[in-house]
Amino acid sequence: MNERTLRRLGARLIWLAPMTMLGGCSWDLLDPQGSIGVQNLSTLTWATLLMLIVVIPVIVLTLAFAWRYRSTNLAADYAPDWSHSNKIEVVIWLVPALIVASLAVIAYKTTHELDPYRPIASAQKPLEVEVVALDWKWLFIYPEYGVASVNQLAMPVGRPVHFKITASSVMNSFFIPKLGSQIYAMAGMQTQLSLVADKPGVFNGMSANFSGDGFADMRFKAVATDEAGFESWVAKAKAGPALDMASYPLLARPSENDAVRTYGAVDPKLYDAILMQKIAPAAASTDPAHLPAHQE
Repeated sequence: MNERTLRRLGARLIWLAPMTMLGGCSWDLLDPQGSIGVQNLSTLTWATLLMLIVVIPVIVLTLAFAWRYRSTNLAADYAPDWSHSNKIEVVIWLVPALIVASLAVIAYKTTHELDPYRPIASAQKPLEVEVVALDWKWLFIYPEYGVASVNQLAMPVGRPVHFKITASSVMNSFFIPKLGSQIYAMAGMQTQLSLVADKPGVFNGMSANFSGDGFADMRFKAVATDEAGFESWVAKAKAGPALDMASYPLLARPSENDAVRTYGAVDPKLYDAILMQKIAPAAASTDPAHLPAHQE
């Protein structure tokens, strides 16, 4: 292969270089596994298509004008005294106005339909989960079953899950892209969110708000199984140690890359104590004997 051919090949392949920057991208938003996620994707798709009505013609016309009125094209019309066109004015004002109006209707409609505080219509009773954003891990408490887990969220397929969400210190954002909406977790405040998994699977969960040194690894797995699988998970969780007012401060210490662990008994007043800021993390310690044990 001669040098000229190599240069031509390199010139063509260089256009693919930006694609290498997408290697670490997650496409979870485009592959929803729950009804809320499906509706979010529909809203995103419609908004994108409406905006492309302006974006695509602008890109095409920019290139077309640059080509037609290049310095070497002497055949192009030259009209230095031209300044106004009613037809162009109608297009550039009416089309964007219609697009903005359409987006406003979609935004109003979906804002109410996808209100995170709005319960999901279902014949099944929602599963209640209390979520605490810690530094830098997630604590999930199941008050109905008296168990809890760190960095793992179990849920039955087809049953709505109602989350009550708070934080122990700095603000985070609770987000499971394949299931739908994200919502903030703030200390001393409670937010709510309703989601449902329509298919079994293991979905990525994360904090979508920067919260310090361990933010990048503040992730969890949402495991959706059938009812029998969920009951089995609860039974295994009950074999874990207890989580109460005395042991929580140790758990709440800042730590990174925490392994999944479960708690078989949880103080029923623990979440409210965290929410009301009546309990704080223990002082940091470098002594391994005082660090919480991790359980896979």
